[in-house]
Amino acid sequence: MDLAKSAHLTTEDHAPAAQPSLLAHPSAKTGLMSWLTTVDHKRIGFLYGVFALFFFLVGGFEALLIRAQLMYPNGTVLTAQQYNTMFTMHGTTMIFLAVMPLSSAFFNFIMPLQIGARDVAFPRLNAFSLWTFVAGAIIINIGWFLPAATHGAPDGGWYGYAPLTSKTYIPKHSIDYWIMGLQLLGVASIAASLNFIVTIINMRAPGMTMMRLPVFTWMTLITSFLIVLSFPAITIALVELMMDRNFGTGFFEVSLGGMPILWQHLFWVFGHPEVYILILPAMGIISEILPTFSRKPLFGYPIVVFSGAAIGFLGFTVWSHHMFTTGMGTVATAAFSLATMCIAVPTGVKIFNWIGTLWGGHIMMRTPMMFALGFVWMFMIGGFSGVMHSAAPADSQQNDSYFVIAHFHYVLIGGSIFALLAGIHYWFPLMFGRKVSEFWGKLSFWVIFVGFNVTFFPMHFLGLNGMPRRTYTYDPNLGWNSANFIASIGAFVLGIGIFIYFAVMAYTYFKGEKVGKDVWDGRTLEWSLPNPPPEYNFRVIPTVHARDAWWYEKHHREEIAKEQAEHAKAEEAHGGIHMPFGSIWPFVTSVGVLIGAVGISAFNQLGDPGTEGYWRLAIGSFVLGPKLGLSVFGALVMFVGVYFWSLEGNEGYHLHLDKDGNPVKDGHGKH
Repeated sequence: MDLAKSAHLTTEDHAPAAQPSLLAHPSAKTGLMSWLTTVDHKRIGFLYGVFALFFFLVGGFEALLIRAQLMYPNGTVLTAQQYNTMFTMHGTTMIFLAVMPLSSAFFNFIMPLQIGARDVAFPRLNAFSLWTFVAGAIIINIGWFLPAATHGAPDGGWYGYAPLTSKTYIPKHSIDYWIMGLQLLGVASIAASLNFIVTIINMRAPGMTMMRLPVFTWMTLITSFLIVLSFPAITIALVELMMDRNFGTGFFEVSLGGMPILWQHLFWVFGHPEVYILILPAMGIISEILPTFSRKPLFGYPIVVFSGAAIGFLGFTVWSHHMFTTGMGTVATAAFSLATMCIAVPTGVKIFNWIGTLWGGHIMMRTPMMFALGFVWMFMIGGFSGVMHSAAPADSQQNDSYFVIAHFHYVLIGGSIFALLAGIHYWFPLMFGRKVSEFWGKLSFWVIFVGFNVTFFPMHFLGLNGMPRRTYTYDPNLGWNSANFIASIGAFVLGIGIFIYFAVMAYTYFKGEKVGKDVWDGRTLEWSLPNPPPEYNFRVIPTVHARDAWWYEKHHREEIAKEQAEHAKAEEAHGGIHMPFGSIWPFVTSVGVLIGAVGISAFNQLGDPGTEGYWRLAIGSFVLGPKLGLSVFGALVMFVGVYFWSLEGNEGYHLHLDKDGNPVKDGHGKH
C-alpha cells in the first residue's frame, strides 16, 4: 500500500464522513478557530505565555501607580481606597496571572519535548486548563469594568485576611469576584498539574529513566505535585469565605463563633508551598541554562534533583512563620523557626551546585546566561533575608514592614522573573526560529538589573526604619522620604527595562535573525528538533542513552541514525504517527464556567441570602434575577460542552511523513 493511500484510509477510519456536523472535528490549521480548537501542547504553551505576559505588564503598571503614590510624602496620585485596590490587584495579578501561567507556558511547550513525547497525556484537558485560566483571569478583573459603588476591583489584599474580607467590611461584590476567580484558577492549575504528572511518569521516551530526566522536567513534576497537594487548602478557605459572605455561616465571624485565624492557617498552608510553586520552575530553567553556557554537565545532578524534592516536602512544614505575631505560643513558634532554618539547606545546596557547574567551565556570556547569573545573585540576597525571618524575634520586628516587601520581591522578581526572562531568551530560537540581538538583549538585562536593585534594596532600610507595608501615604518628618523617592525612581527605570525587553522580543518575533536548530549547542532533547518544532514533535520517538540525551546523539550520529530508521519503519508499519483531533468543546466548557461563575459571584445582589439564598441558588430562575439566571445558563453551557467533549473519545488521525519530514497528502488534501 502506498503512503498516500494509507494516509487516506487511516484518516477515514478515525473520522467517518457520515459524522454529524455538530461533532465534526475541527480541521483549521490557521486563523482564530485553529487557536480556539487547538490541543497542540506547543500552541497552548504559547497562549499561556501571551496571556501571562499581558498580565505581567498589567501588574507592572499597577506597581508603578503604587510607587508614584509613595514617591513623595502625602502623595495624591491615589486615594486610600484606590491604593488598597492597586496593591490587592498587583499581588493577585503578579502571582496568579503572571508568574504561575508563565511557568505553565514553559511546562506546556518544553517539558514534552524534553522527555521525547509527541504531546501531553490528555490534550483536550490541557486546552480546558488554558481556557479555564482565562475565565478565572477575566472574573478577577471584571470589577474594573462594573460600577464601583456595588462592584469594583478587589480591594481586600491579595492574602484576603478574614474578617477584613467579610461582608461587614466589604459589602460590594469585589471580593466575591476575587473568590470565584481564584477558584477557577485553582481548577485550571490542578487540571494542568495532573496532566503533567501523568505525562512525565507515563510518556517518557524509551531509556528516559527518572534519573535521566532534565532538571527542568523534574521541577515541573515536583511543582505539579505541590499544586495538587496545596490548592485544596485555599479552595476550602475560599468556599468557607464565600459561605460566610453569602449564606450567613460563621467560619471566620467571631460574633458567630468563628475563628479569623483559621483563614490564616488555611491560606498559608497553601501560601508557602505557593512560594516554591513560583520558584522551583525558575530553578529548573537555571539548571538548564548554566550547563549549556558553561559547556559542561550540571554539577551534582542527583543532589540538585533531591534538593528540589526536599524543598517541595519541607515547603509544607513552614507555613506558620508567616504568623509569628499571632500568639501561637513558644512551642509552635520554635517548631516553625527550626523548619524554616531547615528549608534553607536544600536551597543552599542548589546554589553551590550551580557554582560548581560554573567552576572550570568555558563560560559564554550570552543574554540568557546573564539573566541566569542575575537570578543566582538576586535569589541569594532574597534567601539571606528569608533566613533572618526564621528567628521569631526578628520576624516579629520586621513583620508587615517594607523589609518583607524587599525580601519577597528579591525572591519573586530577582528570582522567578529573572529566570523566566532568561528562559524566554534561551528557548526563543527553538519556539520561533529567530534569535534575539545580543546587544539589545544585554541592554535590557542591565536596565532591568539596575532598576530592580534601585527599587527594592532601599526597602530593606525603610522596613528597619519602621515603614509599614500597605500604607498609602506618610508624614514627611518620619525619615522615609529619600528611600521612597529612590525606590520610585528605580521602579520607573525597571519599567523602562521591561519595556525594552518586550519591544526587542516583539521586533525579533517578526524581524529577528533566522537561525537553524540547536543554536546554543544544547544538551537536552528539545534542541534536536527543527525550529519551530513540527506539529508531531519527533519524526521518530528517540531512544535515550544518556542523561544529556541530545549531547550523546551528537557524538554518536551513525548509531542513532540507524536506530531511528528502524523505529520509523516499525511505526509506519503500525499506521504512522497518531495525532489527536482538535476540539472546540474544552473552550465551550470553559465559557460555560465563566458565565456561571459571574452569575454565582453576584447572585447575592438579589437580596439578603439566608435560607432564601439557598433556594435562589438551587432554582436559578430568570424571574428571581438576571444574575442567578446567568449562573444557570452557564451551567447548561458547561454541561453541553462536557457532554459533547465526552462523545469525542480518544479519536485522532495518522500522519505519514516523506523523507524530509513533511506530511504526505492524498489527492483530496488529507493526511
